Amino acid sequence: MSNKVLFCATVDYHFKAFHLPILKWFKEKGWEVHIAASGEIELPYVDQKYNIPIQRSPFQSKNVEAYQELKAIIDKNDYKIIHCHTPMGGVLTRLAAKQARKHGTKVFYTAHGFHFCKGGPTMNWLLYYPIEKVLARYTDCLITINNEDYELANSHRFRATEIEHVHGVGVDTERFKPLNIVDKRNQREKLGYNANDFLLFYAAEFNKNKNQQFLIKALAKIKDSIPNARLLLAGEGILQDSCKKLASELGVDHMVEFLGYRNDIVNLLPMCDVAVASSLREGLPVNIMEAMACGLPVVAIKNRGHIQLVKNNENGFIVNSEENELFSKKLKELGTNKALCNTLGQNSIRMVKQFSLLTVSMELHGIYSRYMLRDTDETKDKYNRAYI
Repeated sequence: MSNKVLFCATVDYHFKAFHLPILKWFKEKGWEVHIAASGEIELPYVDQKYNIPIQRSPFQSKNVEAYQELKAIIDKNDYKIIHCHTPMGGVLTRLAAKQARKHGTKVFYTAHGFHFCKGGPTMNWLLYYPIEKVLARYTDCLITINNEDYELANSHRFRATEIEHVHGVGVDTERFKPLNIVDKRNQREKLGYNANDFLLFYAAEFNKNKNQQFLIKALAKIKDSIPNARLLLAGEGILQDSCKKLASELGVDHMVEFLGYRNDIVNLLPMCDVAVASSLREGLPVNIMEAMACGLPVVAIKNRGHIQLVKNNENGFIVNSEENELFSKKLKELGTNKALCNTLGQNSIRMVKQFSLLTVSMELHGIYSRYMLRDTDETKDKYNRAYI
């Protein structure tokens, strides 16, 4: 009978977006791969998929149903490894797997950015910190994706069996890569942009944390000095209409393009000049890594994820969330100094290599392999002791 691994998250798209290489790796190792998450999309490399009604909010009653379904699945399948992702996926899965751990199941949890962090809201610390600290006791391997979370888990004595650090979820540098001058110009013409447009790009859901209003205000400060600037905002969300209203009020509605949901980011990024990022909280953002792989400098608000990717005067600039004037100044600096823009962009390409899909996959393979080997050794020891 083949070994079984279960991956859990709040929504199934999480695996399509970030974890297909790991699912493939387990299949190539001969493991049976199961997925438990909310959603009905088809995923490759998956033998069994469970649509579980996990909700993002911890206060939704459907999470009780999700917990019960998860526990039944886990108790039935005798998994060797369970790996959970996302806050609610991590909470419900680790609770549901408590009994299974007593029978040898190893439980992994990847924290894609703790909801509590330095400078974070007090409410997040009051709500999420005690939950994560308690659940660490039911975790064989807690995986963090940025330095601050790794240090926090260790300094606050999270009692996971092991705490590891990997470089995010990985960026595919074979797909996201720079364009040469001719191809860049052709791509702009194809999508209706001029060769001399100064294109700023940000892809994110329109919500309070992503903070697109900050970018629109910064753009308004450079509209006279760089009239050819264009801010491309990909994504949807509840604050999209208010952002459109703000752009109109500030007289930059003709300079901001609301692109909506896009599945062609790989074609949009390489034709742009600068990546901007205004989110207040991030774990280790893929959108920034993709921009870096495409050779873009980055101007971003200071948070634990951004500061791990962006270094001042090396591949871009980090600005405090209250420093909108400085943010706009850095945009103007890049918009009027093409040589600087190119230099920082080249540094982005060099610096993103440690966050590549290949690097992260190797890090995860190493962690999984240690547990697989450890399990084999433990099994041999039990067998030998039984016949001594």
